[in-house]
Amino acid sequence: MRVLVTGGAGYLGSVCAAHLVDTGHEVVVLDDLSTGHRDAVPDGCRFVEGDLAEAAAPILAEGVDGVLHFAAKSLVGESMEHPDRYWRGNVLTTFALLEAMREAGTPRLVFSSTAAAYGEPDQVPITEDSATRPTNTYGATKLAIDHAITSYAAAYGLAGVSLRYFNVAGAYGRFGERHAVETHLIPIVLQVAAGQRASVQLYGEDWPTPDGTCIRDYIHVDDLAEAHVLALQHATPKQHRIYNLGSGTGFSVREVIDACREVTGHPIPTQPAPRRAGDPAVLVASNELAHRELGWRPTRSDLTRIVTDAWRFASERLPHDA
Repeated sequence: MRVLVTGGAGYLGSVCAAHLVDTGHEVVVLDDLSTGHRDAVPDGCRFVEGDLAEAAAPILAEGVDGVLHFAAKSLVGESMEHPDRYWRGNVLTTFALLEAMREAGTPRLVFSSTAAAYGEPDQVPITEDSATRPTNTYGATKLAIDHAITSYAAAYGLAGVSLRYFNVAGAYGRFGERHAVETHLIPIVLQVAAGQRASVQLYGEDWPTPDGTCIRDYIHVDDLAEAHVLALQHATPKQHRIYNLGSGTGFSVREVIDACREVTGHPIPTQPAPRRAGDPAVLVASNELAHRELGWRPTRSDLTRIVTDAWRFASERLPHDA
């Protein structure tokens, strides 16, 4: 297939683009490099630097079999302080993409959605039919896009798949996580191990969990990429399917820190901090629907494997005297 990967110079987009190339697909990466990196575009991809709302249509007009749509703003805190950036940057640009796909007759779309669409869950593990009550603007914009894809599938025959991620980490070869503003736990803990931060903040130590810290579901980015390839292959005209992507297992903040200590050999100090508003105690995905309909199971999402791969990637980017 000939596939357009929007946001393909970012963390998730670059790994998925690399997987597509490695499995024999022709890939075009579109990215404005506002948060992505030119050197993260995989070899063998055609790269187009440009704004999604303007640059997607000419690419799609050349003939594309499917789109993997990663391009988005994704900082929860920023989304609450500047919601205009998120409604414009996520929803309006995706609407422009959907219209360009309709005009070009592009048949398939796999959308990078999020567990933030659920908000605080009524039950754990979270299934795809759980209530969607996002607690932040970021999650609300992703949910709005999910609704739009449902409409386009019903009205225009689009074959749509939304993949709702939980916590993605790890690395794939030379492709890994490197955000200018880092908000994800594992890379933050590894920054402490690398001497780039003094300590890790524990946002609450009295949660109703075995060790008092929040529990989250972590998935290896390799497993995530395989799910995207399967979703592209299984997308069905006039249907919009939604799947959770998680390991089905939760790890506490303390367990993650202990795994990072073991892998890196660094003590990694912690610092107590107040709870953050809107943080649920436990977020764990059910991945049964993805297994049943896509044939997908995570096989690399052991916490030690995730941390080892993430640390290898981070270590390779440290100064030689670090």
